[in-house]
Parts: sequence; structure tokens; C-alpha cells
Amino acid sequence: MKSSRLVSILLLLQTRGRMTAAQLAEELEVSVRTVYRDVEALSAAGVPLYGDAGHAGGYRLLDGYRTRLTGLTADEAEALFLAGVPGPAAELGLGSLLAAAELKVRAALPVQADRISARFHLDAPGWYSDADATPFLPQVADAVWNSRVLNILYRRWREPTDVERRLEPYGLVLKAGRWYVVAGPGPRTFRVDQILELTATPEEFSRPDDFELAAYWAAYQRDFHDRLHRGEAVVRLAPGRTLPRASNLRTEKDGWTRVTVPIESVDHAHGEFLRLGTDVEVLQPVELREKIARTVAELAEKYGNFTVDGGD
Repeated sequence: MKSSRLVSILLLLQTRGRMTAAQLAEELEVSVRTVYRDVEALSAAGVPLYGDAGHAGGYRLLDGYRTRLTGLTADEAEALFLAGVPGPAAELGLGSLLAAAELKVRAALPVQADRISARFHLDAPGWYSDADATPFLPQVADAVWNSRVLNILYRRWREPTDVERRLEPYGLVLKAGRWYVVAGPGPRTFRVDQILELTATPEEFSRPDDFELAAYWAAYQRDFHDRLHRGEAVVRLAPGRTLPRASNLRTEKDGWTRVTVPIESVDHAHGEFLRLGTDVEVLQPVELREKIARTVAELAEKYGNFTVDGGD
């Protein structure tokens, strides 16, 4: 809208100083002709805005002039909570709102805004995972904002794999670069990238008054890890070596530590303990100890004839 664009021009000139019509047009995604008309409208309204011709020309505000139009709209304030994650903000369709909110903050608090952006940066995705394709994320986000029911076709890991579900989406969670929607009834958790088909409905739902997304997610993660680690292993660790979630610690005479650790499965623990090399000795379960022993024997056979050339 024109009124919003006029405010943006004021804030841009206030925060960045002199800008050409072309620069303003590129920033606002409008034509240069539109910028000319907007500048004329601002001048007619009494804004002390001046234009300089020439190579180093452009528009600028009178020295010392600062607008008070820096209040955030409700939508911009919501978008600002995602200021550290511009990629996810854009995925949710909030990119333009985030840009407007940041501009207003910089106009009102230029020094603080620059200090924060120079010292803090949030990079949500993990190192070793590719971003999941989430084509239905904007529709899911819209349903979350507006409390609208969704009908989806969802792919899960167990049979039957493709199932139809009716969702009352309470909230979205970004975990290590992957989006999850928490939805009623239940509530339950669904991966957004596993939604195969989606139909938005006009039906509204009421979000439970006592539902707190952060509290639910913390409990969900605890339950997930409890279900994930159903077994235990007894191992010996070299001096200085530790393992997360270890219990029953006992230091032995040779300086090694005997501990009990939760494991997901024998196959998963086999790979995890092999990564520790000679810093760990698995004692129990016997099945895990024997599996690691077989792997070590196979490695020894494969590399047994290998010699290192020490050179001259």
C-alpha cells in the first residue's frame, strides 16, 4: 500500500542516509517512476526531503530530522521473533514482514540493532543434513496462524505408510533444519516434509487454553529419547573419556571407568562404540561385545598386510 511505502522510504533514508531513486525502487520492489511520485507526496506533506543531481546525487533527509513512525505492526512484531532465522522466516511467508520490522528497529535503535546483528547469529540447520523439501509449509503455517483445520495425506514409517489425517494445527517447531507441526486432537507431532497432500478447510478450531508449545516439545523430546534408548550397555572407558547419560560410574585400579549407558539397539550401539576406537571396551551385552569383536577381527585381517612407508 502507498502509505506503508511512504513510511518505508522515510525509514530507509533515516537509517541509510542518501539513496538514489533507483536504489529505493530496488529496495521497495517498485518502479523508479513510483519512487518519484512518492517523493513528491512526501515533500508536499512537509517532510524535509531533498534531492541532489549528479553522479553522487540522490535523496536525503534534512540533517537532524528523525521520524517517529517506528512502531511495529502486530504482524511485524511476530515476524521479528524469527529475525535470527531469515531462511525459515521466508519459508513461512514472513520475509517481507521481517524486513519491515528490522528496518523499523534500525530506525528507532540504530546502535543497538547494529551491535546485536554484529554479535549474534542463529543458524538453525544441522551440519550434515540437507534441507528437507516442505512444499506445504506455507499452508500449514497459515492454518496455525488462523486456527483452521487441515486434511492431509501423511506418510509414516510403519504400515500402513500412507494415511489420511485431520489436523488442528497448534504450532510449528523447527528442529535441526526440519519442520514439525504439533496438532490436535492429542496433540500429536507430524513432520511437515512427510505431508503428501493437503487440503485447507474453512473450519475453525479452538486451541486449548492450557496448551504451551515449548512445554509440549520439551516433554515430547524427553519421551522420544526414553523410547529410543530401550537397552543398556556396560562399558569401560579410558581415562579422561566420558559418555552422555552414563550412570553407575566406578573407577577401576588401572584408571579406566566402568559405566552403564543407554543404547537404542545393538546395531546402533555397534557403530557408535566403534567410533571411540581403543578408548572403550564393551563388556555387556554379550551380543554387542561379540559383534564388535567380529568387526575388529575383519578390520585386522583387511589391514594386516598393510605397512607404512617411513621413507628414508
